[in-house]
Parts: sequence; C-alpha cells; structure tokens
Amino acid sequence: MGLSVVIPIAEGDEAWKVCLPDLRSLSADDEVIISSSANLKDEFFKLAAEFDLQCTCHWAPSQLGRAKQLNTGARWAKNDFLWFLHCDSRLHGDSRLLGDVINLLKEAIAVDPRAIHFFDLKFLADGPPFMRANTYGVWFRSRILRLPFGDQGFCLHRETLRYLGGFCEKASYGEDHLLIWRAHQEGVKLRAVGASLYTSARRYRSFGWVKTTMRHLFLTFKQAIPEFFRLLRSRMRGVS
Repeated sequence: MGLSVVIPIAEGDEAWKVCLPDLRSLSADDEVIISSSANLKDEFFKLAAEFDLQCTCHWAPSQLGRAKQLNTGARWAKNDFLWFLHCDSRLHGDSRLLGDVINLLKEAIAVDPRAIHFFDLKFLADGPPFMRANTYGVWFRSRILRLPFGDQGFCLHRETLRYLGGFCEKASYGEDHLLIWRAHQEGVKLRAVGASLYTSARRYRSFGWVKTTMRHLFLTFKQAIPEFFRLLRSRMRGVS
C-alpha cells in the first residue's frame, strides 16, 4: 500500500528541511510531494538525495495559499491514500521508531480505508512551559469532540477527499477544520491512528502562550458555530 505524502510550504519557511529526514522510512511504493508558491525544486531534490529518501519525490508548483497547495499536491498524487503533513511535523517520540509510525498508519488504513485517519499531537520543546495544557486540549478536541486539525496529519483516500470537495480555497483560515466539519456533515468516519506526531511550538514562544492560545480558540469557535448548525440541519434532513 503506497502513501502519497503532501507537504505544503509557505514562502520563507525553512522547517521542511528538518521534516524530510523523518521520511526516510517511506518505501519505494510511497511518494513525497512538496507544494509551494516558492521555487524550491532544486533544493528539495538535492536534500532528498542527501537524506537518501527511498520514495519517489515530486515538486508541485502551486499558487499562494495552504488550501491551494494541499489541493495541488493531491492532484499530483499517484497513490490512492493521501497523507497531509505540515512542514514542521516530526515523526519521532513515544519510544517508537519512525517506521513504526508509518506502519501504524498503514495498518489503520487497511482496517478502515474510507475513514479520515489522524494522529494525536505533541509539541516539541521549542515553546513555553505551558504547552502540556495544549497537548491535553488537542487530545480532548480531537478524541472527544472529534475535531482534529491539520497538524495532526490527516490521511484519507483520494476519493474521500474528492467526495468532500477538497480543501476550501475560499477560506481565509481553517481549511483543515472545515474539511472535518464537512466529513461530519456527510457521514465520513474519523479514526485515531494511535500514535503521535510532534510539531513546533515556536509560534507560542514568539507571540506569547496566552495570546496565541486565545486567538486559536476564538477563530475555532467563530468557524465552528455555523458549521455546527449545518451539521444539525443535515442530521434533521436525515431523520425526516
């Protein structure tokens, strides 16, 4: 079973260079697709060779915007299962080998190929000391409220993504959040893989833990409220 790993990169973001070595456990059946509006093609292929990536590598030029980059990467994909990673995602920790994380994902896909699969999220030690509270908050939001975010490494079949209409390119933020609401409204299941991805907490250090956390909560609720009512209406139509 091959995976197509799609990684969108914003202009000026260098974190993807640290992420690439974690993908050495991908097999020859897998592929990595870098999508960006910046011209990073030569540097990407050079680093892929230096890190000895065994998978196929593709450069997918895209217009500016994360949703556009995600959709562009999905269109370039040759495999059926799309794994969307943030460029600062890391596949280490939890006393697991990198290959174990990928194998667990492939095992989860085999059990439920039509679900949206997601990871738990932990933060690297590059942020303030209060990040443990955010880790618990992410677990509650994704496991109990069933609202994982894109930094939790969504993986889904390309037909499922097409059925959900792809990532919303009109949204100014939260294209990943909107995709999950669409999944709830259309009855697509969500499944936790049972392993963790790690992500940088640098933004919380740069802009302050309270300010950044409160801003994320405000934007989440602002976007979630109308989607929740759309979900209620879809459930009511289903009952009637």
